[in-house]
Amino acid sequence: MNAAQAQALHHASTAPDADAFVRIVDVVKKFGEATAVAGVNLSVARNELFALLGSSGCGKSTLLRMLAGFEEVTSGRIIIDGEDMAALPPYKRPVNMMFQSYALFPHMSVAANIAFGLKQEKIGPREIDERVADVLELVQMSKYARRKPYQLSGGQQQRVALARSLVKRPKLLLLDEPMSALDKQIRQRTQIELVNILDKVGVTCMMVTHDQEEAMTMATRLAVMSEGRIVQLGTPHEVYEYPNTRFSAAFIGSTNLFDGNVSVDNPDHIYVECAALPQPVFISHGITGPLGMPVTLSIRPERVRLTRTAPDNTPNQAPGKVCNIAYMGSYTLYHVQLASGKNVMANVSTLAFDNVDPPSYDEEVFVSWAPDAVTVLTK
Repeated sequence: MNAAQAQALHHASTAPDADAFVRIVDVVKKFGEATAVAGVNLSVARNELFALLGSSGCGKSTLLRMLAGFEEVTSGRIIIDGEDMAALPPYKRPVNMMFQSYALFPHMSVAANIAFGLKQEKIGPREIDERVADVLELVQMSKYARRKPYQLSGGQQQRVALARSLVKRPKLLLLDEPMSALDKQIRQRTQIELVNILDKVGVTCMMVTHDQEEAMTMATRLAVMSEGRIVQLGTPHEVYEYPNTRFSAAFIGSTNLFDGNVSVDNPDHIYVECAALPQPVFISHGITGPLGMPVTLSIRPERVRLTRTAPDNTPNQAPGKVCNIAYMGSYTLYHVQLASGKNVMANVSTLAFDNVDPPSYDEEVFVSWAPDAVTVLTK
């Protein structure tokens, strides 16, 4: 997929779908003169787990709060399961929100925390007991029903907060940074557990996170937000492999970026002159744009090969010197400084050096990449 195809995919994906379970149509949110959300269009399918991803202040949490009814929409429409939410207060919306702080009542037991919302709705005691027991079993917390929140681990508290959200049987579940309070090892395990629980329940879920790995692991689709707008939308694979802007390429994962100009433009290949590289970069597909057009090339570190000698029959290569090494367990991240001063990152599998001594600091090496390993960004 080239840049033009990725851009077409982006526009098609952001167009509101009249049959979608959740529709956000031309939504704007202003706080005084400041615009937090700037004309967002988004469709979410029934039973989808959708992630809003972006840095702090990009508008993702504001969008989630408008869905919940905690913030009013300045203009635009929010429609859930065919019903316009404009006139509905939070407590009448078919939505439940799980906050990153969990907000559990410290003086109540686990069971009482989960039952609290049902009691507020005047549901009968027998039904409350049945529903609480069902969700406790679902989140595997039945044996902790009588414990207080302070007697639980962070991961267990997160499950209780999830159970409290699910027991009300919302049509739409909103998760605000659901894993931020957990350490990395527990977070990774909990991500998988949460996806499995939501799949069993069959609830539509939208989550907000700034953690790329969390979004990539959990979501069926995700939207990257910046300055109140969606800059890219697609599956984790689409967004990672085919970023449509420099921002998306740099925000999702790590990448090597090279600025240059198109010097040869053919239907099936192009060459790009980059000041940081000793020779033009050969790319095995065409793009839409004039000769000489400024572009940015994105090359993921795992697509960069590292060798001690110049590779044969590879047009895209450059000599350099190892300036930093980070051992990451399954792979080693090398930083190679080129003659131009540009640093290139290369992820090298640990298995690659099973029978060979790995390159060391200040060693002369070559970096190279295949013609189809390059994504061309035009903005």
